[in-house]
Amino acid sequence: MAKGRADFELGGERVAPGTRRTVDLPVSILSDHTPVTMSCHVVHGKRPGPVLFVSAAIHGDEVIGVEIVRRLLRARPLGTIAGTLLAVPIVNAFGFINHSRYLPDRRDLNRVFPGHAEGSLAARLAHLFMTEIVARADLGIDLHSAALRRTNLPQIRLTPGNDRLMELGRAFGAPVILESRLREGSLRMAAEAEGVDVLLYEAGEGLRFDEFAARAGVSGILRVMRHLGMVGAKGVPRRHGTPALCGSSSWHRAPVGGLMRAYRGTGDIVEPGTVLCAISDPFGEKEVEVASEITGIVVGRTNMPVVNEGDALFHVAETRRPGHAEAAAEAVEAAREAAPLFDEDEII
Repeated sequence: MAKGRADFELGGERVAPGTRRTVDLPVSILSDHTPVTMSCHVVHGKRPGPVLFVSAAIHGDEVIGVEIVRRLLRARPLGTIAGTLLAVPIVNAFGFINHSRYLPDRRDLNRVFPGHAEGSLAARLAHLFMTEIVARADLGIDLHSAALRRTNLPQIRLTPGNDRLMELGRAFGAPVILESRLREGSLRMAAEAEGVDVLLYEAGEGLRFDEFAARAGVSGILRVMRHLGMVGAKGVPRRHGTPALCGSSSWHRAPVGGLMRAYRGTGDIVEPGTVLCAISDPFGEKEVEVASEITGIVVGRTNMPVVNEGDALFHVAETRRPGHAEAAAEAVEAAREAAPLFDEDEII
């Protein structure tokens, strides 16, 4: 064991410096007596450094984050890590097993933080995550995707006015950085109240894998770890372009119901008057175009061609400076055209 560095303790288990182990934290026992755990993979470096947690599937149907964590744990730079990585690929095991965003009590886990040890099932799970994972960390990266039937461009969301998170968000290197206010009951709000800053990564679609979203997520996490001094430069992909900083965003909604034909996709640059889609009735007798109202970049959209009046169609993030959206679009294309990374040669 390396001198001067203590074991990392979690869930009553000790992880020696220079080793890694999966620790199962008891959550509950189902009605049929099946135990449910929240599993955390601890990578405890020989050298001192920060403690970073990476979490996914707080919403059980957001499976792209699970794949990102899986790839991250196989990445070669972790072999010489400084500090400690706490990787929790599935926070909400109940939702994950049932392909559902929610817990069995229909609560949204990301609305009940910091939770309570004697509260609802959601509150107890939130409390466990806060006390066992967040409380032991210096920083967190929480992985999410769009809801079912929608998709998101890889993007980082962070708290407005937090200079440290802005620096780390730029290091992550997603095409877009979107300032997003804290929401009551969210992990971000609860963690930041405890002094632990959290980057939120959004990409892809619920219950779907997306190679672009997965690669952007793994690469971004490694770049943050490199920025923190947790891993060396070897094997960490360089950033593609400069992220577009967006201070606000808005959804463009369907003015009528019908069949939607999309003309724009995620990563596209739009300006006032840019036609995003057309909606027509099934007979083709009436058609309405939906145009952008702002200058920015499409960061999310629906995948459903059948829409009702009022449905959210396109999510456009407004860019603050001229040229930022174009630079982000170029970064998106460069990242999409990069060579795929598979298990056998990942992040080499």
